[in-house]
Amino acid sequence: MKFSTPLIKGRLIKRYKRFLADVELESGELLTAHVANPGSMMGLKEEGMTVWLSLSDNAKRKLPYSWELVEVDGALVGINTAHPNGLVAEAIESGQVAALSGYEKLTREVKYGLNSRIDILLSGDGLPDCYVEVKNVTLKRDDIHAEFPDSVTARGAKHLKELVSMVEQGHRAVMFYLIQRTDCTKFRIAGDIDPAYAAAFQEAIDAGVEIICYDCHITTSEIRLGSVVPVIP
Repeated sequence: MKFSTPLIKGRLIKRYKRFLADVELESGELLTAHVANPGSMMGLKEEGMTVWLSLSDNAKRKLPYSWELVEVDGALVGINTAHPNGLVAEAIESGQVAALSGYEKLTREVKYGLNSRIDILLSGDGLPDCYVEVKNVTLKRDDIHAEFPDSVTARGAKHLKELVSMVEQGHRAVMFYLIQRTDCTKFRIAGDIDPAYAAAFQEAIDAGVEIICYDCHITTSEIRLGSVVPVIP
């Protein structure tokens, strides 16, 4: 995924009310940007951090700027949760995800389960339907591990249970963790942050839900799928 316009560099002043961030541009201009990330953004919202914003050409938007990237110890992190589903879908369609190849059709945002929508549904003749839920990963608390979640997520646990129900109905189900960082070599569940999610994760694995994890290549021009990252129990 290439950014449609060049990103604009700035300095974070503060993130607040979940979806707002005050930023000072290199020109000295102060502005408020939209934050498309409902999570805690642990370790990514400290005052003074270098950030990059995109500028929308939609004149109707109340906040024309969106926070896209933040620099942490020299590494870039993508914080916009609107991107992962498209990034993964694009990678699957181009054959970059070997474990999800061979399907003829990819559909996004399909209703399923108990009042849920699956991020990606793969289908093809002679193959069981494959339900793919995508999670954005940005948390890192040590030298190598990316972790999920960064806050308690009852919704995330619900998605795992919905995937279990798809397996029980004879379908294939996949939880796809996309690490929007360039500085992690392993992935694990942050069970200390959300024990209920950790329990649901293990139950999903035991039931046959597949776990896939990739990192990203990130620059101020584009974000694209990187390499498989091992999942640590």
